[in-house]
Amino acid sequence: MKTLVERYRGLLRTRRIDNWVLLGFLLLVAAAFVFTKLASEVVEGDTLGFDRWLLQALRSPADASIPAGPRWLRTAMIDVTALGGVAVLTIITTIAVGYLVVGRKWAMGLFLAGAVIGGSTLNTLLKLGFARNRPDIVAHLVDVQTASFPSGHAMNSAVVYLTLGALLARAEKDRAVRLYLIGVAIMLTLTIGSSRVYLGVHWPSDVIAGWCVGAFWALLCSLAARMLQRQRKLEQPGEAAPPAGQG
Repeated sequence: MKTLVERYRGLLRTRRIDNWVLLGFLLLVAAAFVFTKLASEVVEGDTLGFDRWLLQALRSPADASIPAGPRWLRTAMIDVTALGGVAVLTIITTIAVGYLVVGRKWAMGLFLAGAVIGGSTLNTLLKLGFARNRPDIVAHLVDVQTASFPSGHAMNSAVVYLTLGALLARAEKDRAVRLYLIGVAIMLTLTIGSSRVYLGVHWPSDVIAGWCVGAFWALLCSLAARMLQRQRKLEQPGEAAPPAGQG
C-alpha cells in the first residue's frame, strides 16, 4: 500500500513539473510574439503616436523640460533608474554569485553568472541591430549615450533581477521565500523601466520591448535551471556541494 501511495505522489509531482514546463513554454512563445510584433511596428513607425502621447503626458504642458508631479519625484526616479545601470547590476550580480559560492552552490553560481552575461550581450546586439534614436520631443533628465531600442535599463534589470529572483528561488525550499524573491524582482523591474520613460530617455515601446525580452530570458534561464536540477547538474533547493576533501 505504501509503495502505491509513493508511486501516486511521484506521478502527481511529475505531472506538476510537466505542467509548469508547458506553461513556461507558452509564456516564452507569447513574449517572443509580443516582442516581434512590437519590433515590427517600431521599425514601421506605428508606435510613435502612443510613444509621443505618453512622453508628453508626463511633462508640464507649459514646459516640456519639467516632469509632471512633485519635485521629489524627479529625484526619486533618478535614484531608482540607477538600480538598472551597469555598475549597480554588476555589483548585485557579483554579490549574488558570491552568496551562492560561499554556500557551496558553485554550479548554480556559475549558471547565474552565465545567464546575466548572456542577457546583457543579447541587449547590446539588439541595440546595434535596431539603432533607434532616443526621444527628441522632451528634455532628457539624465545622460544617455547608446541606442534606444530596446531599453537597456528595462531589459538588463529584467535579466538580472528576474533571473536572480528565479534562480535564487530555485535554491530555496520555503515557498514564502520563493514568492518574496520573485515579487521583489518583478517590482524592481517594472519600477526601473517606468523611470526611463518618466526621465524622457526612452520611448515607452523601448521599455515594453525590454521587459518582454528580459522576462523571456529570465524564464528561459529558470526552465533551464529546473531541467539541470532534475539532471543533478545544478544543486537542488537546500542542497550544497560537499566541502573540499569530502563526497
